Amino acid sequence: MNTPPALLADRFKTLRYDETEQAVIVLDRRKYPFQTEYVTLPTLEAVAQAIEDMTVQGGPPLAYVAGLGLALAARDLPGDMAQAAACLEQAAQRLLVTRPTADDLKAVVPAALERALAALHQGGDPHQAALTYVNGEIRRGNEVSRLCGQHAARLVSDGDRILTHCIAGAALCWMLWTAKQQGKTVTLIGCETRPYFQGARLTAASAREMDIEFKLITDGMSAHLMSVGQIDKFICAADRVTLDGHITNKIGTLTHAIAAHHFGKPFYVLGYDGPDPATETGADIPIEERSPDEIFYARGETGTVRTAIHGIGGYYPAFDITPPHLISAIVTDRGIFAPHAVREYFNAPVA
Repeated sequence: MNTPPALLADRFKTLRYDETEQAVIVLDRRKYPFQTEYVTLPTLEAVAQAIEDMTVQGGPPLAYVAGLGLALAARDLPGDMAQAAACLEQAAQRLLVTRPTADDLKAVVPAALERALAALHQGGDPHQAALTYVNGEIRRGNEVSRLCGQHAARLVSDGDRILTHCIAGAALCWMLWTAKQQGKTVTLIGCETRPYFQGARLTAASAREMDIEFKLITDGMSAHLMSVGQIDKFICAADRVTLDGHITNKIGTLTHAIAAHHFGKPFYVLGYDGPDPATETGADIPIEERSPDEIFYARGETGTVRTAIHGIGGYYPAFDITPPHLISAIVTDRGIFAPHAVREYFNAPVA
């Protein structure tokens, strides 16, 4: 088999635009893997809400879904060109505010808008222009993930016990699959990743699908396991990489990075297609703050099992920022970079 079997490694299997339905179809990541359920999103607002309510999860997937949402909005535009352009601009703004931290969203939506507006002014089809662009980005993203994962596999040794945090995205799946094809046996140790339990559900499911040994731990166990020699490396993705080597990822990443640094364990970041050229340093990254209600319930869903008493406050920053001195290397589709040198990515050849 030439591709990793994990469902979440191929974006076309988890999200797409359906011309017959005239809707965006997405895998509901809140329910997977207990239920493999696809949700039909027939309107721009339905797409935006699906991103906000965590039906769609992961930086690249939510960006692609947002781009498909813009293509959806471009189907039925007013006949007046100025009004049509204003509708497209408004649709893009609605999508851009859904998740403020991840940089893929900030790249895909404006680019899809640019192509839709160009088609509109040239007498073409804005819907098809946006859709063609986003589908091309999904294909490119799949290839970026493969290359990033294959480079990362060079950092994996036989017998490694690898800590990861949050979703096992496409690059991590490729890393694990490539290492396995090279004859390396690894154990993936995943944090539960509260409050949505992406590690306990999504990462664990991907590992099992690839027949990779997986051990689940709670979010607060990593430092202890490192202290007693039960973790060899910490590897996770990033929702944004800055030009000076800071990264932002799911809340809790900083905690694991500090522990890894203290106990002398390498921390490798899967940086996909490199740093965001518009983000110089960690101070420039907006941190999304979600409703405290999400940490009061199992899997973040109000109305399910409540895990906190009533009458208390809560706080839920969805991401944190890890500085470059805690990071051993940032892996991309163009190779492996020291954090302080990651801006050299733009001058590196595609590997």
